[in-house]
Amino acid sequence: MNLEVESRNIEMTPRWKTEIEERMAALQRGHDDIIHGRVTLTKNRHHKKLDNVAEALVLVTVPSRQTITSRKEDKTFEEAIRSAFDAVAIELRKFREKRADKAIRLEPLPQHRGVVSKVFRDLGYGFILMDGGGEVYFHKNALKGMTFTQMEDGVEVLFESEPGEKGLHATIVQPPHLLKLQD
Repeated sequence: MNLEVESRNIEMTPRWKTEIEERMAALQRGHDDIIHGRVTLTKNRHHKKLDNVAEALVLVTVPSRQTITSRKEDKTFEEAIRSAFDAVAIELRKFREKRADKAIRLEPLPQHRGVVSKVFRDLGYGFILMDGGGEVYFHKNALKGMTFTQMEDGVEVLFESEPGEKGLHATIVQPPHLLKLQD
């Protein structure tokens, strides 16, 4: 992770810099998703509220170039740093939870064998004769690892099917050699 620490209208103290580095390391601990971090401390000389003259801006960049930012003002830089990092930690936790919740949808491997029995090229669909008898409808969008132009009578395929309005229809149709590559 690349970390930039800077100050405006005030000189950065070693204590503030150390605290910033430690807090940034704590945000990263157990994860490796912070790409870039920047912290800017600013002393507001002409601030409306004379009590809060210390400002801390914490910015972290995470995968997909999303940015989490917190700007906090307080009476001291220590308090402003603490508040800004606490706010970023909350948002970072939410970001990580959201990413962890995304389930990866895996398509089932085709379980049935068959042979293409009819192809209606101009309509974009056809039928597969199943091993053991019966026909299954397939649409060109169900093809994986082959094109609709490759479909012709007698081509052996593996397929997955489910009940449809007019009987079984294939949800995945692929050539047998793809199954060997996925194992």
